[in-house]
Amino acid sequence: MTSRRPEVADVLRNFATAYSEAYHASSCQARVLSQLPLCRTASLGGHKLRCDSCGHEQISYNSCRNRHCPRCQAAARAEWLADRERELLDVPDFHVVFTLPDELAAIALQNKRLCYGLLFRAAARTLRTIAADPKHLGAQIGFLAVLHTWSQNLLHHPHVHCVVPGGGISPDRERWIACRANFFLPVRVLSRLFRRLYVQGLQDAFAKGDVELHGRLEELRQASAWTRTLAQVRRKEWVVYAKPPFGGPVQVLKYLARYTHRVAISNRRIVAVDDERVSFRWKDRSSDSGSRTMTLAGVEFVRRFLLHVLPKGFVRIRHFGFLANRSRKEKIPLARRLIGQQESHSQPPPSSTHSPVDSPASPNRCPNCQVGRLVVVQELLPGHPMLFDTS
Repeated sequence: MTSRRPEVADVLRNFATAYSEAYHASSCQARVLSQLPLCRTASLGGHKLRCDSCGHEQISYNSCRNRHCPRCQAAARAEWLADRERELLDVPDFHVVFTLPDELAAIALQNKRLCYGLLFRAAARTLRTIAADPKHLGAQIGFLAVLHTWSQNLLHHPHVHCVVPGGGISPDRERWIACRANFFLPVRVLSRLFRRLYVQGLQDAFAKGDVELHGRLEELRQASAWTRTLAQVRRKEWVVYAKPPFGGPVQVLKYLARYTHRVAISNRRIVAVDDERVSFRWKDRSSDSGSRTMTLAGVEFVRRFLLHVLPKGFVRIRHFGFLANRSRKEKIPLARRLIGQQESHSQPPPSSTHSPVDSPASPNRCPNCQVGRLVVVQELLPGHPMLFDTS
C-alpha cells in the first residue's frame, strides 16, 4: 500500500480473487469486482491536459462509470442536483423513511428486482393515498424516493428515503394545501398501510411463482411456511420514520447531496487496508457512542459491499406525484403559482440560487495558476507508454 488514504478500489484489488474463490459472484457483482479497481488508473486510458494560461500539464485518467463506484458519483450527483434545484418549492420539505423488517429483508436479498421495486411502489402508494385523504391532507403530493440497502456496518438493511414538499395541489387544482407546521402525515397510519400493501404485493408475487427462495430460505417454498412468515410480519409494527422538516431549499440540497448518489460505503470511511483486514468508520445508531471503527476480514468486507450491488438497469432514484417525469413540466409551475412564487424558466428559487452545495471550482480550472483552463491536448489509450498511475 502507498501512503495515500486507502479506498474501496484497494480493498477489491487485494481481496477480489479470494472472494471469488469463496463465493459465487453474479454478473453485476463480477463487473463491480473488475471495474472499480481500474477506475481513474492507467488501465482505462485517459487524456493529457495543458493549461491555456501557464502551460501546466497533467494526466486525467478515465473513470469506470460504474454506479457502485465511490469515485464516479460526484459528477453525476452535481448534474442531478442542478436539476433538482430548479424544481424546489418554497415550502418546508419532510423526510420520511420506509424500512423493510428483517424477516423480509432476507427474502429481498434473493429477489432484489422484485422486492426493491415493490418497496418503492408500496411506499409511494402509501404516501399518495394518505395525503389524498381529506381526513389528513386532501391533496396531490409530489416527492422523490431514494433506495438504500445498507446499514452503517454494511449489513443488508433495505429502506427508502423520501423527500416530500410539505403540502400538495388541491383536487380542483385551484389551491395549494399546506400541511400543519412541523407535521406532515401520521406515522402510525403510514406504517400500517405500507405494511398491508407490501405484504399483499409479496403474496401476489408468491402466488404467481415469481419469488425465488433457496439456501436457508428454501423451506419457505412450502405454502404453510410462507403463510406463517407473512403472518408474523403482519403482526409486527413496521418502521416508518418521519423526521422534522428541513430548514429550507439549501438544507434540502445538502441532504440530497449526501443521500442520492451514495454507495454502500464512501472512500473517506476506509481507515486501513492490509493483506488480511479492512478497517472502516461507522456510526452505531443503537447507542450514543458516535463514530466507531470496525475491522473485518478482507473477504468479509467484500462480501458485505457486494450485497448492495443492484440488478442491471434498476432505477434507485424515483419521482412520484407532481414530481413524476410525466407530470413535473406542467405541475411544478402550477404548484409555484398556487404557492405564490414567481414562475421562472431559467432561475432556481431565490433562496437556493447561491447554494453552497456541490459548487467547487470548475473541474477545468488549472490547479497551478487558478486562472487558466485545462484543455485536452492528447488522448491516451489504455496501455499507452506515457501513462503512469497516480490513482
